[in-house]
Amino acid sequence: MSTITRRGIHFMQRLNSANVSSALLEKGQNRVIDASLTLIRERAKLKAKLVRALGGAKATSSLLGVPLGHNSSFLQGPAFAPPRIREAIWCGSTNSTTEEGKDLQDARVLTDVGDVPIQEIRDCGVDDHRLMNVISESVKLVMEEDPLRPLVLGGDHSISFPVIRAVSEKLGGPVDVLHLDAHPDNYDAFEGNIYSHASSFARVMEGDYVRRLLQVGIRSITTEGRAQAKKFGVEQYEMRTFSRDRHFLENLKLGEGVKGVYISIDVDCLDPAFAPGVSHIEPGGLSFRDVLNILHNLQGEVVAGDVVEFNPQRDTVDGMTAMVAAKLVRELAAKIAK
Repeated sequence: MSTITRRGIHFMQRLNSANVSSALLEKGQNRVIDASLTLIRERAKLKAKLVRALGGAKATSSLLGVPLGHNSSFLQGPAFAPPRIREAIWCGSTNSTTEEGKDLQDARVLTDVGDVPIQEIRDCGVDDHRLMNVISESVKLVMEEDPLRPLVLGGDHSISFPVIRAVSEKLGGPVDVLHLDAHPDNYDAFEGNIYSHASSFARVMEGDYVRRLLQVGIRSITTEGRAQAKKFGVEQYEMRTFSRDRHFLENLKLGEGVKGVYISIDVDCLDPAFAPGVSHIEPGGLSFRDVLNILHNLQGEVVAGDVVEFNPQRDTVDGMTAMVAAKLVRELAAKIAK
């Protein structure tokens, strides 16, 4: 258990031992949640006004950090990823132009509304059910400010459920999801946790949020993972057949007849030679260029996305994986912006 998690638990134990009423505690929790949502709302309004004043943008990628790591089944380091990714995005070792020629210093391409204060909310004793609702509401607040489109920085993969739910509900219908990952993350309730990062896409598929879910890069999957995929009609493309599937995956056409395309990139979809800074190291993965080819060639309107599971605590000394995660964010931002 992490120090942050223990701190929150011990704080709540002290409140309980002090006989603080549940009504008083809930009132305080609501104030903290309201303050957190207000900060996201006002930042999104300000950034959107700037983009609209500049003119010419139909869709602008807006970074939203969700530093959540406690639903990881192994290491909780992804909670520390958002600031490391931001730092790497603007690292002076590279320029601000994406491979397709969009300049990230143009606020019409990329803006940033900050982080959902996950640990501060949890420290007040807010449970995961309410926390997932806070994440969903934060995403909706970003989407309310045209032309902002959420590009979420994780965090572990449990965040994809409330984000996809919010995107679908806000757009008024299902989306197609392209999910790049070493794992299907579709356990019913991994280790008894329905919000586990290993169960996020089971929660997604239980709702009416997604029409098609394509999972690419899979190379660590159990019998339950395959059974769940069959149950939900998931299209899985495992690495053992990637050479056969490559042409199809590098020429995807998604989003027609639904509200658009959502892209979720777990950094461990990559072979650890390219991205060692992840909690679950799984050899035999995609190359970085494989991922970019899939992303760049995708035909469809990308309405939102996330990059998750970068673990700074396992990165190399020179921050190699931070730069990899940052480039994934940069290229995904360019795909969303128009």
